[in-house]
Amino acid sequence: MRRRRIGERTVSAIGLGAMPLSRPRTSTGELPPRAEAIATVHAALDAGIDLIDTADCYAPDDTGLGHNEVLVGAALRAAGSPDVLVATKGGIRRDGSAWPVSGRPEWIRKALEGSLSRLRVEAIGLYQSHRPDPEVPYAETMGAFRQAYDDGLVERVGISNADPAQIREARSVLGDALVSVQNEYSPRFRSSEEEIDLCEQLDLAFLPWSPLGGMREGRELGARHQPFADVAQAHGVSPHQVCLAWMLARSPVLVPIPGASRPASITDCAAAVHLRLTDEELARLNGSDGPEGS
Repeated sequence: MRRRRIGERTVSAIGLGAMPLSRPRTSTGELPPRAEAIATVHAALDAGIDLIDTADCYAPDDTGLGHNEVLVGAALRAAGSPDVLVATKGGIRRDGSAWPVSGRPEWIRKALEGSLSRLRVEAIGLYQSHRPDPEVPYAETMGAFRQAYDDGLVERVGISNADPAQIREARSVLGDALVSVQNEYSPRFRSSEEEIDLCEQLDLAFLPWSPLGGMREGRELGARHQPFADVAQAHGVSPHQVCLAWMLARSPVLVPIPGASRPASITDCAAAVHLRLTDEELARLNGSDGPEGS
């Protein structure tokens, strides 16, 4: 497994996005069976992955906060509590199918305390602001994360869904406590190029969410982006692997976190670290803009 840096810590170059473990599968409308969900986390560990991304709001609509965190924590304990960087998020409430944003400091503190309890840890390895709240000054929200860091309740801070101005503002409040930015980036959504370049300048990790364009099985990826399918066929690998290898080649600060709800899916994704694309292939993929590309 190749390694990349988040703050002072090195992690696997590909992480596991745990959200699909707590969302109904489109094929069945049912949640992944608990045993299979835990096996997926264990398959990630077996593949050398030691970064798992979760959030307090990742849960079925009728269960409120915490389903995914509880599941991830249980899977890690069942594996003997390996040294894994668990990245969770706070700042979104749950109200049935609604996901209201709340960046108020009192809510951030309450959300953090809930995550600590569910994960059964004394400090969160990477605690991320899930989304800016347009009703709350961003510096005020960042102040709550800074306080949590100063209190020793979080070891590192990340932000998500932030634009360049917000990244700079967060850095001004958090200083070296800020280690990562998690924004959407994929073959079909390339609007985070400016944020990636800024992360390089500021020495921050960039964690692309939905790196496969939200296509969990990978079949549609090739259909919508033929160059990815063609390159995959030439190498005898999945379009998933080509997509992730393309991202790893984009910048040394990128650490993709593909979502998976089956052991075979995350095992396949992890193998992307072994795929080396030629300059010609990268040029071809870089020219393959999806419908939301820019």
